Amino acid sequence: MSSHSPPRLETPARLHERLRVRLGRAVFDYGWEGLARLGKLHPMARPQRHGVDVTYDVPYRPGGGPSHQLDVYVPTPGAEHPRTVYQPPYPVVLYIHGGGFRILSKDTHWLMGLAFARRGMVVMNVNYRLSPQHPFPAALEDVAAAYRFAVEHAARFSGDPSRILFAGESAGANLALSLALLTCTRRREPWAESVFAKGIVPRAVIPMCGMLQVSDWQRFTRRRPLSSFLTDRLQETAEAYLGHDASIHGESAELADPLLLLEQGLPTERPLPPMFAGVGTADPLLDDTRRLARALDRRRVPHEARYYPGEIHAFHAFVFRQAARRCWEDQFAFIDRYL
Repeated sequence: MSSHSPPRLETPARLHERLRVRLGRAVFDYGWEGLARLGKLHPMARPQRHGVDVTYDVPYRPGGGPSHQLDVYVPTPGAEHPRTVYQPPYPVVLYIHGGGFRILSKDTHWLMGLAFARRGMVVMNVNYRLSPQHPFPAALEDVAAAYRFAVEHAARFSGDPSRILFAGESAGANLALSLALLTCTRRREPWAESVFAKGIVPRAVIPMCGMLQVSDWQRFTRRRPLSSFLTDRLQETAEAYLGHDASIHGESAELADPLLLLEQGLPTERPLPPMFAGVGTADPLLDDTRRLARALDRRRVPHEARYYPGEIHAFHAFVFRQAARRCWEDQFAFIDRYL
């Protein structure tokens, strides 16, 4: 008689749950990818229509392949778009894409590159390693390297490294906020220390609709009931990025929760930069932006939090809609004040 126990069959409920999670993930992942590719087919997606040149796949970290490349959007001299307000050397935007730390890329976020560049800014639109293959802190290490590249090579693209901004949405907002803290705070991690050593704090930070605390993803469900589709996405984001036990990352794990660092009164050697945070009121991540605004109030950091009634997550990507256009105008007005 065999000593091995027969394999346990999954219960119908467990099988249904696994299928639901996989189907939801496919819809979410491929849906965003498909929308980005579809949008790029539009004639107005061509950079030349906006007076912008793009250099694709510039390596910012040796030996990393596509994960360590960025695209550089540069306003074309003599072909300024009517909305251009800056002249060379241009301000520099380090743009960090969202996607739950798991999906998407600089290629899906071409619209963000165009939007800032046609305003008269050099945009470095960054790829980084994705989870779960590359969990925390890989993404943050990569954007730290991209920041160093931006400071060291901005002039090569007619950019002014002393006028750099960080921007990102969703997971990218988390990374942008963490990176901003690293420019102001001395830490022990070598890659974090190298950011502080550059000595350049961004003129402004734009963390849009951010998941600014990865730990305790259940907080969103405690505020109000969420669909299983949204709950599954929040859980897989947190577990893919931080794992089931964040303590394995030691003190570094706190950098996955930059919002908590601000709320806890993290002391900084340099003043924190001004921040603009926009979010739709129908976004499940809404509370993190509200908390960010309160934390910045307490620290007397110049900031502006804008709430767009009834808008969903990352609504500003749908630029054909009035609310999205208003959000972009609000961002630009804020940036102009600090540049």
